[in-house]
Amino acid sequence: MASHLVSACLLGHACRYDGNSKPSPNVQAQVAAWRACGDDVVAVCPEELGGLGTPRPAAELRGGDGHALLEGRATVQRIVDDGDVTQAFVRGAMLAADAAPQAVSAVLKARSPSCGCGVTEIDGQKSNGDGVFAAVLRRRGVAVATEELLS
Repeated sequence: MASHLVSACLLGHACRYDGNSKPSPNVQAQVAAWRACGDDVVAVCPEELGGLGTPRPAAELRGGDGHALLEGRATVQRIVDDGDVTQAFVRGAMLAADAAPQAVSAVLKARSPSCGCGVTEIDGQKSNGDGVFAAVLRRRGVAVATEELLS
C-alpha cells in the first residue's frame, strides 16, 4: 500500500487564502483510483497547518523559490502589507510532509507559494521554481505534480 499527499483545496476543502476551494475532478478521480488500489491518501493544507487562518491575506515568495527559502535566501511575504510569514510556511510545510512520512507522490495546487511545482509566483510574477511545501517534498524524494498535469 502506497501513501499519497493531496492539496486539500483540490478535494473541495475551503482552505485557500480567499476562503474558497478549487475542486478538481481529475484529482478526485486520481484519489478514487488510489483508494481503489488500497492506497492511503492524506489531504493537507500547509498554510493552515502552519497556523495561518482561512481566509488569510495572499502571500508570495520573495527573492527565490521554496528551495531558496529553505536555504535562507528567500522569504514569504503578505502582499497587502509585506508582513513576513516565512516561519508559518516552513512550519506548515514540515507538518504537512510529516502527515504522510512514507508518501511516494503528491498532487499539489499549481502556482501556490506553498504547493506550486515547477512554476510559482516569485516577486510578483510567474517564475520557474517550487513553492515551500513542494520543495520540502522534493528534498524527501516525493514525486510532485500539480492538478494541471492531470488534465
